Amino acid sequence: MTVLYPILDEIRLPARISRLRELAYNLWWSWNEEAQWLYKQVDPLLWESVGHNPVAFLRRVSADKLSIAAENVGYMAAYSKVFRAFDVYMGESDTWFATTYPDLKDQVIAYFSTEFGLHESLPVYAGGLGILSGDHAKEASDLGLPFVGVGLLYHEGYFTQRINSDGWQEDIYTEFAPEDRPIRLALTPEGRVARVTLELGSGLTVSSTVWKVQVGRVPVYLLDTELESSNPALTADVPRLYGGSHMTRLLQEILLGVGGVRALHLLNIYPQAWHINEGHSSFLTLELIRELVSQGVSFEEACARVKAATVFTTHTPVPAGLDMFELDQVSHYFQPFWEQMGLTREQFLDLGRQNAGWGEKFSMPRLALRLSSLRNGVSQLHGQVSRELFRHVWPDRKPEEVPIFHITNGVHAKTWLAPEMAALFEKYIGHDWVYYMDDPALWNAIDAIPDQVLWETRQKLKMDLIWFLIDRAQSRWASGEITPAHVVWAGALLGRDVLTIGFARRFATYKRATLLFHDIERLKRLVGNPEQPVQFIFAGKSHPHDHGGKALIQEICRRGLDPQLAGRIAFLEDYDMGVARYLVRGVDVWLNNPRRPREASGTSGQKAALNGVPNLSILDGWWAEGYNGYNGWAIGDGYEGKDEHDQDRVDAEALYTVLEEEVIPLYYLRADNGLPRAWLSMVREAIKSAAPYFTTRRMLKEYTERMYIPALRRLTYERVLTDG
Repeated sequence: MTVLYPILDEIRLPARISRLRELAYNLWWSWNEEAQWLYKQVDPLLWESVGHNPVAFLRRVSADKLSIAAENVGYMAAYSKVFRAFDVYMGESDTWFATTYPDLKDQVIAYFSTEFGLHESLPVYAGGLGILSGDHAKEASDLGLPFVGVGLLYHEGYFTQRINSDGWQEDIYTEFAPEDRPIRLALTPEGRVARVTLELGSGLTVSSTVWKVQVGRVPVYLLDTELESSNPALTADVPRLYGGSHMTRLLQEILLGVGGVRALHLLNIYPQAWHINEGHSSFLTLELIRELVSQGVSFEEACARVKAATVFTTHTPVPAGLDMFELDQVSHYFQPFWEQMGLTREQFLDLGRQNAGWGEKFSMPRLALRLSSLRNGVSQLHGQVSRELFRHVWPDRKPEEVPIFHITNGVHAKTWLAPEMAALFEKYIGHDWVYYMDDPALWNAIDAIPDQVLWETRQKLKMDLIWFLIDRAQSRWASGEITPAHVVWAGALLGRDVLTIGFARRFATYKRATLLFHDIERLKRLVGNPEQPVQFIFAGKSHPHDHGGKALIQEICRRGLDPQLAGRIAFLEDYDMGVARYLVRGVDVWLNNPRRPREASGTSGQKAALNGVPNLSILDGWWAEGYNGYNGWAIGDGYEGKDEHDQDRVDAEALYTVLEEEVIPLYYLRADNGLPRAWLSMVREAIKSAAPYFTTRRMLKEYTERMYIPALRRLTYERVLTDG
């Protein structure tokens, strides 16, 4: 049973710096470097050892060091500056949303996602979907949206990755300690700890505690996956993110969708718009309908009201990625629902029934599509793919008439931008650039940054990455955790002045992490060129059950030991948000080579481009619309092969050719003063093309204008429960 942890309430801090406790529980610090400095400066080694987690830091730092900081004039000046900025931010009343839509500032938008990647200190995310959700919440805070997030708190969040001596990924799960995390128990208006109980079919009853994560001005509520259950054996794997069975996944999605709605209402939060981010949370629509019917509304009218208030974002470009469950599984646990809705079992299952080609299933995307009024893919190309993928839901329409549009993903600039690059922006664009970053004209000022300054900044960020790799390898070697082979593939032998190309993402096979090794002799000639050498850094985790993805990691590690490649191929272990920041800021080129059109959007390349790192990518996802011929390179021309082997062969040839003929020569082309002027021109264009269009500032404004405002203004979903 979850208990109320004392957390930091019993930790005594010097009165002068006592607000460090308050700040630790607001993830505003996660995208403000000066706020993080307040903790780091007190004890830099401890700050690193706790993974940049202020809650864990304050629970362990010595009282003497806190007292010393409180008496330091320079520290107190920085402390005052940070809290002035924090108080202004939290108290701001003239936000973009409040001034643009003053009549809607008291409405609520609920955003449901199965994972939130907010910071590495809160490991309840696995990959791109979670990172996007975290960035979405941060930008909602920055823009002042009346926004609340709902997700799950996994006690066995995405695993720690260790690579054994054979290069094979090992999945290590560590217990989640709530008292060490920037979360608090959510309290009802009456001051009680919020707990949600679900009485499901076959006598299964589960109860979950609700946790609150404060993300700037936005609260995110996470339902605890460590449940009180009437059948503990059945729910034993629910705390594990993406590690359990299909049945575990179903129970997690019931908890998220049904439990999430009940949690908000328990907390006296009654949203007027509901955003289903991917199909995992689609069950929220059933709970909303059930509530309305219980209040005397007809089933048909309840469906109409819920549909009018609900919007849906799909992230999946292939049928195999769609969440589907056996009809019997769904009916097994939802019997109380269809009875309360006045439906038969078959009528209830019809809400999500789909012929999947191998029998009828209950499709979560189909449920979301049927019970939402607006629907979007996450890039221009993905919008086209989604209209084709889901045309069966509207069989009487042509694919181009299927009502799914697109809103291309973006990244939260202040989270992913290097402080050194931010300093350049402030100097040459203006201190308030972040408020106007979606204005393309603003970014012409990038041209005013002197070549020498821009080059030195980019080189400094690369050295930060190299030293990070070396320090990691040395620390693990000193602790006896790794072998000499690990030191090689961990990147300790990488060159300082070598063109460095990064590839980091989830290791799904369609992302083709090893496409680079298609012609190994050709690759050896590339990396072994003494005049124009090149090196590659890989990072990423494979799903615990994806042995194909694990095999790709193993191949990279083994290739890294080849004497003709050693020191030029690195695999960076345990990829998370902290590692990602070093990579997207520090490499020279960002590589991405999925099989088109299987990348719905992707955002890692956007983070890199924002930092002045050109992309080298297949024309898939966001790059299909982001590439302009001057901000990076396209691998091929968008070819979609007749089979996977054919597509891999064509794309590998295109990759080698563009590396040999364009990328590498351009990097090493130097002017008389030693500067790569043509390269720096591409660096500038990467920033100028990414900053206004591929950041969450543009993305959230588009979501607001195209999805949230229409849902809020329909006023068809009414509050159906009384206060309390």
